[in-house]
Amino acid sequence: MTEKEKMLRGDHYDSRDPELIKIYHRARRLLKQFNNLDSDLIQERDGLLEELFEFKGDGVWIESPFFCDYGEHISIGENTFVNTNCMFLDNNKINIGKNGLIAPYVQIYTASHPLKASERIVGEGKDSRYLTFTKPVTIGDNVWIGGNSVIFPGVTIGNNVTIGAGSVVTKNLPDNVLAFGNPCEVIKEI
Repeated sequence: MTEKEKMLRGDHYDSRDPELIKIYHRARRLLKQFNNLDSDLIQERDGLLEELFEFKGDGVWIESPFFCDYGEHISIGENTFVNTNCMFLDNNKINIGKNGLIAPYVQIYTASHPLKASERIVGEGKDSRYLTFTKPVTIGDNVWIGGNSVIFPGVTIGNNVTIGAGSVVTKNLPDNVLAFGNPCEVIKEI
């Protein structure tokens, strides 16, 4: 089994694997082009995002700068808006529905590491590596995520959810709720 296959299964994997490094560098090249394009070059920007992502629906707008690890594990539904300085660590699948609003500095993480250093660090010196594992993130339709929020690995956010700014989302959220805080909690149904 390849390190990429392990990564997408959620098994421990080596993120310095040559195949993964190649995908990483491809994403860096595309992100550099995207982040340096003039904002009025809409067709060129869309073309780069279509090349970078697994899926990009019609009307998706992403402000630059935008950052991700691989890009090819990200799917974004139609008419979703991603504001400036967002970071999507797509070591596993990130699926975002349609009509979403993602505010500045939102971070979506799919990667994590063993808690104990003795389980996290393998090898010694220049040969040391950090074991990583992943869980996908799913965000439903019509979701608004406030600025500076962090979405943890394995979280599923339902449809029609509003998440207040600065929230740290560590667990699943059902449909039709307002949630915020650290840790993020459901405040009320909407």
